Amino acid sequence: MTVLNTSTSRARASATLLGCTMLAGVPLVASAQTAPAARPAPRSATTAPAQTTAPTAPTPTIAQPAARTITSLRVEGTQRIEPETALSYTKLRQGDPYTNETLDQAIKDLYASDLFADVQIDGASTGNIVIRVRENPIINRVIFEGNKRLKEDKIGKEVRLKPRQIFTRSAVRADVARIIELYRRQGRFAATVQPKMVSLDQNRVDVIFEVSEGPKSKVRQINIIGNKVFDAGKLRAQMATKEARFYRLLSSGTSYDQDRLAYDQQKLRQFYLTEGYADFRVTSAVAELTPDRKDFIITYVVEEGPRYKFGDVTVDSDIRDFDGKKLAAGLPIKKGDWYNAKLVEDTVDNLSETAGLFGYAFSDVSPEFQRDRDALTMSINFHIGQAQRTYVERVDITGNTQTQDKVIRREVRLGEGDAFNSFQVKRSQDRINSLGFFQDKFEIKQTPGSAADRVVLEANVEERSTGQLQLSAGFSSLERFIIQANITQNNFRGKGQTLSAGVNYSTYSKSLQLGFTEPYIFDKNIALGVDLFRRDYNAFNFIGTNRNTTYSQVSTGFQIRTGVPLTEYWQLAGRYQFSYDEVGLDENSFYTNGRCDPLKAGRYLCDSLGNRLTSAVGYSLIFDSLNSRLRPTAGQRFVFSQDFAGLGGDVKYIRSKIDFSKFVNIGGGFIGSFVGEGGYIKSLEKSRVEGVDRIRINDRFYLGEPQFRGFDIRGVGPRVQRRYYTTDGTTGQQVLITDRDQLVDDALGGTAYYLGRFEVEIPLGSGARELGLRPSIYAQFGSLFNITRPLPTATFPTTTDAAGNRVVLPLPVQDTAGNPLYTYVNAAGALVPTTCAAGIPNGNGGCNGIVPNSPQIASQPFEERFLGNSARPRVSVGVGVNWNSPFGPLRIDLAKALVSQPGDDRKLITFNVGTQF
Repeated sequence: MTVLNTSTSRARASATLLGCTMLAGVPLVASAQTAPAARPAPRSATTAPAQTTAPTAPTPTIAQPAARTITSLRVEGTQRIEPETALSYTKLRQGDPYTNETLDQAIKDLYASDLFADVQIDGASTGNIVIRVRENPIINRVIFEGNKRLKEDKIGKEVRLKPRQIFTRSAVRADVARIIELYRRQGRFAATVQPKMVSLDQNRVDVIFEVSEGPKSKVRQINIIGNKVFDAGKLRAQMATKEARFYRLLSSGTSYDQDRLAYDQQKLRQFYLTEGYADFRVTSAVAELTPDRKDFIITYVVEEGPRYKFGDVTVDSDIRDFDGKKLAAGLPIKKGDWYNAKLVEDTVDNLSETAGLFGYAFSDVSPEFQRDRDALTMSINFHIGQAQRTYVERVDITGNTQTQDKVIRREVRLGEGDAFNSFQVKRSQDRINSLGFFQDKFEIKQTPGSAADRVVLEANVEERSTGQLQLSAGFSSLERFIIQANITQNNFRGKGQTLSAGVNYSTYSKSLQLGFTEPYIFDKNIALGVDLFRRDYNAFNFIGTNRNTTYSQVSTGFQIRTGVPLTEYWQLAGRYQFSYDEVGLDENSFYTNGRCDPLKAGRYLCDSLGNRLTSAVGYSLIFDSLNSRLRPTAGQRFVFSQDFAGLGGDVKYIRSKIDFSKFVNIGGGFIGSFVGEGGYIKSLEKSRVEGVDRIRINDRFYLGEPQFRGFDIRGVGPRVQRRYYTTDGTTGQQVLITDRDQLVDDALGGTAYYLGRFEVEIPLGSGARELGLRPSIYAQFGSLFNITRPLPTATFPTTTDAAGNRVVLPLPVQDTAGNPLYTYVNAAGALVPTTCAAGIPNGNGGCNGIVPNSPQIASQPFEERFLGNSARPRVSVGVGVNWNSPFGPLRIDLAKALVSQPGDDRKLITFNVGTQF
């Protein structure tokens, strides 16, 4: 405790003691009952001595004292308060008569003003009344100590004591109760608060609340008594409150909450009502605090009652447009099925939505129950009350401070004066949600208008941040040193425009891109966008643990995009892209005598080199009924795209692609989805040389991480593996290197692919949801294939050793005539090339000598294998977790490839940064 502005330590000590004494009556724990503050006994007369002995017998009649007159009246002891102000709280006035009761009431009135700590009245016997007061101190500071779980700003909003206000003991008691209630809401029922006061000069005090938070009160046990049909474990699974166990560390349901206790009773009733027990009730629910005040034990006593079936189910409509018999025939409720209250609620909602489709916004659908306790049946008649067709009077949009009204209104499918349609209201809600500018659970409310046939649609939005700024630097095993800077504004100037810019730099890739999209050009429902880009990408392979750059691709260009809706769900998008691609190899590593050396790079890479222009026009036909484009839970999306390259330029092909996704709310918070895609590229060029595919390597599809989990980057599809020969140290025989880390593995891509994924998102408790955790399980299948088999890079000579084993020899260097070259050492000690296998040239085309010369080696012997060019599916299964972390959306996957093809590169753990849709 810090003591400020004191004159002497003795004065401080006495002031502290006095303050603690004054607050001795303040409760210390949450369960203590507060009593009214004790007032000092009023002293209205100081001249009459106290009686030491009581009278022996009561006096039959007591004479009323004669009224006296106030001769003079003054107030003493005030410092901040004017004496006239103090007198205004009493009924005492100079010249008025008074009695002892009048003076007692004046003292009570002054205490009730909460301005004074002590009040005394002298001069009652003479009529010269003197009111002596001691003012309550002024609060200098309000200090909280010991609070860790609740921050000071949160507690400060709840307490009423503030600096520069008057200190009263009743206010302190009230604030103690408020602080303890805050901790109770946090589940900390063992919390205690000790108030203290430190007196300062000028009649000021510091008020200190010493908080002992205590442990969070958990639910140790949930007992259920009276259940016979369902066991206690199944019933506890229906509750939001859970028993505290070590595996529920992330769950917030293990803390005791009195409001949740009532909610759990309702959950139990809902569960039994869905199982046919219409008479179920909870007779009592008791929460008992354990003696150590740490945990709670909750006990429910229930009565299940008998189980009912549905009886007759009918529909009675007062609206002439509806045929009750036809509506009843289409209901999901059938006579003889077990009674299900949830099914009844859904039926009411469906009938209300059906009425809304016909323009009846405020139709009243009420189920009328007829219970037969003997037959144990529940007959239901759904009565649709009389209603008028309604029309939209107006659409009110509130809460938007940055976003312009027109951005929201253009997504609303109903206009003022249109006939009400509940389906269009739901569609408007989904479209506004898909913008991503507002809260996740946005809803359009319907309120009555100025007349019975008018409805007002209220869109009360809550804006959220739509800009994204990412600045990062790091080190990756794939990209080495990485620098990224990206900025995106999805609601630029509040007009719904998208503006983006990004720079990425690493050892193996560099890119710069700028983009702008106007979704409603000239306020027409036509989108227009443009992208400028330059991408410098280096392909790579691994030899051992060393990553080696193979070919490099530099693309520079732009793309113009546009889109126009065809119907509510169908959209047509068009685009034009112009790019200049430069594909090359490192001359120091893969060139010999100024030309690409197939023995170093591979024939398939040498055939892909060159610079070319690509001019392509494309379109996409899109169907989209997703309820949200950011995090969909229902609906589907279908996209068919084609791009035609050959509108000028050097490249000619047709690229076709199909994407499909469907999301279903399975129930219980589980979201199921299927995502599928496929593509095919057909060349429009003439056949190239033998062994060279007409689709160039940088225009092909690639498959692997991150879209195909369980496989590495470009880990699926056609590839060439180069395995070198070596000598076995044990047997001395020539063998192939089989260690995958020692292979040269080049992914070649494919001209056709397909990929599908079944995924189920698993719900978690509210605590995990607040952290942004969304786990899922999934299964994937797919394949990449269909390219021309490349010709072998080289054919190595062979021989047979003494044991009769085939031996592959190194490939010799040859002269222009095809003769193998050797080297020998001349008289000067220099290496001289020659065609003589032994000896030295004699000048006449022959060789003199028998000393063997060293052959010049063009390449060590190796074996090339063309693998993976198969349409057979690869299959993987796994689990993943999406996390909306403070530093960006992350996803971690643990996936295992169950089915693969020779050459595929598997990967167990995948870590990705970025959105999933």
